[in-house]
Amino acid sequence: SHPPLCPPGIKCGGVLSAPSGNFSSPNFPGPYPYETECTWLIVVAEGSSVLLSFSHFELEYHAACAYDYLQVYNGAARDQGNLLGTFCGHSPPPPFSSAWHVMAIVFRSDRHVAKRGFAAAYQKGSGKGWQWRSIHPSVLPHHPHHLCLPADACGGQLTGLSGEITSPRYPESYPNEAECRWSIGGAGGPLTLVFTDFQVEGGQGCTFDYVALFDGPTAAAPHLGRYCGSARPPRTVSSAPHLLILFKSDFNIGGRGFKAHFYSAGKCQEVFTTIKGNLSSPRYPNFYPNNLKCQWSIRLPLRYRVKVFFLDMELEGRSSLTGGCDYDHLAAFDGGAENGSLLGRWCGQESLAPITSRSNQLLLVLHTDRNTAKRGFSIAYVGVVPMNVSCTRTEFHIQIPVQSLAQLERNRIYLGTPSCAAQVVGGHFKIHTRFDTCSTESQKRNNTSVIVSTLYIDFSVGNQEDIHQYEVQCEPKRKEASVTLIAGPDPSRVSQAENLVVAQQRDRGAMDAREIKSQDTSDIVFISICILAGLLMVIAVVGLVLL
Repeated sequence: SHPPLCPPGIKCGGVLSAPSGNFSSPNFPGPYPYETECTWLIVVAEGSSVLLSFSHFELEYHAACAYDYLQVYNGAARDQGNLLGTFCGHSPPPPFSSAWHVMAIVFRSDRHVAKRGFAAAYQKGSGKGWQWRSIHPSVLPHHPHHLCLPADACGGQLTGLSGEITSPRYPESYPNEAECRWSIGGAGGPLTLVFTDFQVEGGQGCTFDYVALFDGPTAAAPHLGRYCGSARPPRTVSSAPHLLILFKSDFNIGGRGFKAHFYSAGKCQEVFTTIKGNLSSPRYPNFYPNNLKCQWSIRLPLRYRVKVFFLDMELEGRSSLTGGCDYDHLAAFDGGAENGSLLGRWCGQESLAPITSRSNQLLLVLHTDRNTAKRGFSIAYVGVVPMNVSCTRTEFHIQIPVQSLAQLERNRIYLGTPSCAAQVVGGHFKIHTRFDTCSTESQKRNNTSVIVSTLYIDFSVGNQEDIHQYEVQCEPKRKEASVTLIAGPDPSRVSQAENLVVAQQRDRGAMDAREIKSQDTSDIVFISICILAGLLMVIAVVGLVLL
């Protein structure tokens, strides 16, 4: 027998706000309908977690779960940064503990092959203790099955890319004699833990109430710290892809507790000291995690400046209320700290002009909030070599401190052609050349005659070609000269980013075309049926008249 097509208005999905409950795919334990999409949003009390388990699971199998599937989100649905997993086939998902008080479950079936579906139960988690809770027999008549769920639990196994944890009953006083263990891991790469609020009973050696951190999945792992009192613990980064957080309280005196967020972001805190480099948001070009604060510090030799080229950017868009980048955003600061001069703050999907620091250091900071993740960004930077360029009515004068290019020989620095190489004079590389030599040419710019040439600085090593180009320009009448870095990021990096954007636009266009084609086909079928019905009615009327 075939499962029925899902009729309009079939009851599936919804908001589940009771402290505990259960739900299942439509028609369970019978085959689920074709072309169905259901979303359940589980919302429990603020400061609690959602504990979710599956007692039965049977969906159409596909290696990438591209046909029928179930998705579990650590928060609101459709946010890839919150996706805990996509499941299909006969292997049930593992038990889940959300990082905050909202969890979303999405079930989708296509137009072919239906199985029996799934049955699940959830429970609000906070405090301690366990109890048995069973799925009602009417929901599961042929498979009596019990789910062991915490009645008032804290802690849990967290496998998302990012999330938030709080002490029991936060921000109210936590209970006495609590013991909570959060084991975070499975997303790959080191984990970063940041406490945003902390108030736990203090004491010498933190022997009463405390939070302890371990560099691994169990308390046998190396100890990272033990904290109490009201001072926030420092930002902690694990060396392994697992982190254990242990919270204990004794029989009296409590506090507000704590609130912290974690993320597994790979390269999220980096320092660059090379003259040229590339960096991107975590997991680029896939969606970046939520709850991030990533910092990339570029520190070059004294007197250098940093020029940043934006190859690709797609972050969460601007606030519809303020028009500002209030959600996910990237900011650049002149110098090595966030109290430096702000060079720019960006969000959404924009084509950005390059920016240049005024000092030898530049800091990039990415903030992401708890929902709506996007592709992220790809950036290249180049160190602008310190130099003094001047001109007369007939000559260019270029000076570069030898200590700024200490590793280079003089023939690696030339104007126009290698035959116009620099000389070393008194601690400087110097080029003095007439306008009629070294591939210099005259141009008209803004109705003004200028002399233009290209300065090459060759940083190549072995087979790795790396030649930086600067345009030097002179206005002979005013004897005014300027210099601009004109060749920065690796062209292959630029083309990769452009190809990625084009491919994604093409994919979106193909999806839209498929939707339009599907809609057109449906319209043709509908019109054909209407015409056929009309012809039949005409034939019937003619038949009645003839009779």
